[in-house]
Amino acid sequence: MDFKELVEYAKKMDCSDIHITVGTNVAIRRYGELEILEPAPSAEESRNMIFSILNQEQVEKVSGGSDLDVGVMLWDGTRIRANVYHQRNNLACSIRILNQSVPSFEELGLPDVCRELAEMPRGLVLVTGPTGSGKSTTLASMVEYINKKTSRHILTIEDPIEYVYPHNKAMIHQREVGRDVSSFATALRSAMREDPDIILVGEMRDFETISAAITAAETGHLVLSTLHTTSAAQTVERIIDATPLDGQDQIRTQFANVIRGVITQTLIPTADMDGRCCATEIMLGTPAIANLIRDKKTIQIPSLIQAGRALGMHLLNDDLASLVGRGRISREDALWVSNDPTALDKMC
Repeated sequence: MDFKELVEYAKKMDCSDIHITVGTNVAIRRYGELEILEPAPSAEESRNMIFSILNQEQVEKVSGGSDLDVGVMLWDGTRIRANVYHQRNNLACSIRILNQSVPSFEELGLPDVCRELAEMPRGLVLVTGPTGSGKSTTLASMVEYINKKTSRHILTIEDPIEYVYPHNKAMIHQREVGRDVSSFATALRSAMREDPDIILVGEMRDFETISAAITAAETGHLVLSTLHTTSAAQTVERIIDATPLDGQDQIRTQFANVIRGVITQTLIPTADMDGRCCATEIMLGTPAIANLIRDKKTIQIPSLIQAGRALGMHLLNDDLASLVGRGRISREDALWVSNDPTALDKMC
């Protein structure tokens, strides 16, 4: 099996990821479950598969011992995101297969409040969740929604570029870290001179990027970004904990002022094992939530989220219980991904 056949097979099976490792079997991930393919390709075949998605400069970089993140458009228009790395003195590659078109909110099963967050004139909106939970796709869906509805300038900063957006009503410029700009923080500082209305930051990885993103939101831009957290309260704590101790009070106040919403999500296999569905937790930046953040009372955020259902807020357990009740997912899978399985068990 060559790389083209492998990708076509993975797409036919509705897989999200491909893992190629020189010296062993290829694996695919389907609906969250890993499957090992037989027979194993030769070491040369595996190496050729990996190198087939790289240009000569990237091949030389990888051969010199570096890891590499790349976004590639394949022969049939399929876009992939790949990470090439080294393990046990051999090459390996993890490939994420992206949708050929950006899904809508309805197709992703996202709540209506996501539209309201995408329409915000300014502030900070975060999409959070574990690796592989569809954060990039949700962000892309928000960008494409804005692209179809409003005439605004959208600037994306990504590592690597994943979805490519055609110009519709909006003008979209996409910058790739390592190719178009040296870092997220550098790109954010430059963005202040590039007249954007909306800035998408692929990931807030460090304090410098977090600080620059919050500053951009303070200066009248809508900033969209992601974090690897599994609840709204944990997201607030992660932002604060990433800040040096002497600056935490200031960043807490700044964050409380600019946060407009946190969408926490996870993907769960459907009960019929024929796909995956998205469960979410939604926190909106209401005055009451902002006060809790300023007063260092983030432990009380879940209670306010529960009290704010009429505004569109809900906890992850609320959504999980609803999905179980509708027969969309199994009780066991819901308990597995829940932040509070004991409480969810009682709800179910």
